Amino acid sequence: MLLVFLYHILKLMETVVSGIRPTGNLHLGNYFGALKNFINMQNEHHCYFFIADYHSLTTHPTPQDLHGNVKQVLVEYLAAGLDPEKATLYIQSDVPETAELYLFLNMNAYIGELERCTSFKDKIRQQPQNVNAGLLTYPTLMAADIIIHRATKVPVGKDQEQHLEMTRQFSNRFNRMYNVEYFPEPQAFNFGQNLVKIPGLNGTGKMGKSEGEGNAIFLADEPEAIRKKVMKAVTDGGPTVPNQEKPEVIQNIFQLMSVVSSKETYDYFDEMYNTCQIRYGDMKKQLAVDMIQFTEPFREKIKELLSDEAYISKVARMGKEKAQESAAKTIREVREIIGFKSF
Repeated sequence: MLLVFLYHILKLMETVVSGIRPTGNLHLGNYFGALKNFINMQNEHHCYFFIADYHSLTTHPTPQDLHGNVKQVLVEYLAAGLDPEKATLYIQSDVPETAELYLFLNMNAYIGELERCTSFKDKIRQQPQNVNAGLLTYPTLMAADIIIHRATKVPVGKDQEQHLEMTRQFSNRFNRMYNVEYFPEPQAFNFGQNLVKIPGLNGTGKMGKSEGEGNAIFLADEPEAIRKKVMKAVTDGGPTVPNQEKPEVIQNIFQLMSVVSSKETYDYFDEMYNTCQIRYGDMKKQLAVDMIQFTEPFREKIKELLSDEAYISKVARMGKEKAQESAAKTIREVREIIGFKSF
């Protein structure tokens, strides 16, 4: 009776898929914008979190240390709190079934719709010397990543919404072509009030790796590096009248303080600003102290994990086996639907 009950509970749990490219260390924006929610999701859903090393080759065709980059992201996933016993953590290239499904989807994707994709237009402007086929077919690889596990929910940012819409399009096209109801329509995972945008230290935009090293606080950053970055954060000349509206560069500093500092600390500097007594140097010193304290558990866990090669290998193997089991089932069924049969 208990086994039957557990079976029905598991059937009700939705499947969630998300991935991150191994092109640099994870930062506070990744943590608050995604990982913190992933940690909660792993307790309530079937979660597949992968490291997108195939995807990284579209913009980094000859990475200096692809294996090292993949290992770093896996370590930081674990250090942030993802549990390989609860979620499937795997490396994209460890699941060749993804590449096979990518091939099938490309056969039914139209060049016009791929060329109209916003991300493709952006990338060919950014890297005109490397306009490769992988950039054009990025949406079909992303679709393969998602529907290889027949996921129903995908946590995506604004910049990925078009790709998710195209995933639904490819799923529905497959279903129509073969007159089946096989692939579900994956929907964006709505975090509601839990979705947090973390600004960078350069005064505009979100925290990110592409904006330069000084714009982001990485989970693995040493205290002195954090201190230097925060002290260089962009500010203005200060308020000139009480309760003056904060400009974007100052609002960004307060936003960062709101996620790493105590409420009392935030309220103190907010009061100083509103009464025109703010000293940005003091505020940034306190923000640096709080950021160092906040990131310390991650930093120490990352160091511990990097020295434990056996455990990292075990996690990677376990994730590979679980992801392959799911992916192999999908490919077997897709091949049968299409008409591929062995003699």
